[in-house]
Amino acid sequence: MSSPPPITSTIANFQAKLSSISLGNVCKVLAVSGLALFTLYVFVFSPPNYQLSDFLTTLKQKFPINNPSSSPSLPPADPPTNISHIVFSIVGSMNTWKYKRYYSESWWRPNVTRGHVFFERPPSGEFLPWSNSSAPFRVNEDISSFAVYPKIRWRDQVRIFRTVMESFREGGPNARWYVMTDDDTIIFVDNLVKTLGKYDDKKPWYIGMNSECVKSNFDFSYDMAFGGAGYALSYPLAALVAKRLDGCIERYPYLRVSDQMLFQCLSDLGFSITHEKGFHQVDLRGDASGFLSYHPQTPLLSLHHIDLINPIFPNMDRPAAINHLMKAGAVDQSRLLQQTICYHRPLNWSFSMSWGYSAHIYEAIMARNYLKRPLETFAPFERTKAPVFMFNTRWGVLNNPCEAPHVLYFESIERDREDRIVTTYLRKWARNLPPCAVYGNHSAESVSKIRVFSSAKVPLEAEGVECCDVRMVDMNVTEVSYRPCYHGEVMA
Repeated sequence: MSSPPPITSTIANFQAKLSSISLGNVCKVLAVSGLALFTLYVFVFSPPNYQLSDFLTTLKQKFPINNPSSSPSLPPADPPTNISHIVFSIVGSMNTWKYKRYYSESWWRPNVTRGHVFFERPPSGEFLPWSNSSAPFRVNEDISSFAVYPKIRWRDQVRIFRTVMESFREGGPNARWYVMTDDDTIIFVDNLVKTLGKYDDKKPWYIGMNSECVKSNFDFSYDMAFGGAGYALSYPLAALVAKRLDGCIERYPYLRVSDQMLFQCLSDLGFSITHEKGFHQVDLRGDASGFLSYHPQTPLLSLHHIDLINPIFPNMDRPAAINHLMKAGAVDQSRLLQQTICYHRPLNWSFSMSWGYSAHIYEAIMARNYLKRPLETFAPFERTKAPVFMFNTRWGVLNNPCEAPHVLYFESIERDREDRIVTTYLRKWARNLPPCAVYGNHSAESVSKIRVFSSAKVPLEAEGVECCDVRMVDMNVTEVSYRPCYHGEVMA
């Protein structure tokens, strides 16, 4: 085996080969390499407004290179649903507008909300010029020339039903949702916008809620949206209904309620309701405070039949009471009527807060699963045999000192220096019951004011829940501070 050549010999051979390469050849290699790098840079990294030479332009056309930064972008996503995307249709009557106009005016926002109030005839002179506080009006179309007209049994209900179609024709650009409601219904617009924003408005949606009463649902349908509570149709479904509506009237001229007509029409087209518990038909009578103080864990969207229940705040008429509730809603609609429960263990007290409406103190420790049930202070729309309501209630407890609450009502709202929302609740009358002996005879009768502190920066998420802490300021004043619940925190 031969030995490898010495290192000196290897170096000498390399130097000989290097000397044979002329300086001209080196320059050619460098020039070609530089041109290649420059061409690559121009093709790949040149900005869109860079002007190429004719030669390079020809090359770029013959040998295109995909540049991700200059490729066509996807169409921009639709902006989130806002108030301008909703068209409201308020069904009214000139016979009752004088008394009911205040309800829709409490939530209508001139030059912001879109839509109309529909009447059976033009407004009379006492309403002209038309108030800017009300929705613009329209008069429903005359259908007396329809071939089916003689067969229609409830003509005013057909007028109301056709408002869906007439509203769609009036809708205008960028409409995503059509919301139908009555002239004695209160709509909570901010919550409604957020709720409808959960849904894909390019798909057909029929969103609403049935009645609180078993009999009403039995008479019509458990799967029907009650129009007084309000319901929403997405644009695609509203367009389809508008096209098929008169055909539905021809098939069902005998139906006596407009909501039933729409329900039957949608069923024939293959569509079903999506329930949203925040819509409230309020098929109740009398004192609805026990219902409003224990709202389900969902955003408040509407309240109907305001003129059939007592004023919701004591010592106020109905319009004033609604406007008072709206003061709280104008500051933080996400928490309005939402129930928050906490405890003061040293005195064995339970607190149930209905934000912006009421504060209840119980002289006993009660679990949240029990306090979620409404107090049955109200009566059903129609008397009937049990079961009466679509939810569990606490009945027959208002004379029990351990189960009857001390009731305080919303009085005022402000922001403090720490940028918290402060709502104040005042006692309007004594409970007039002895203390609860089972839990130590700790009377709450002396508490006349409760101040509630909640975040001004963080709204309550839909179907969310908060916890709270109680601090006794003195014998007459109590403070309740809202906070996020701890992981696994038990409210019992």
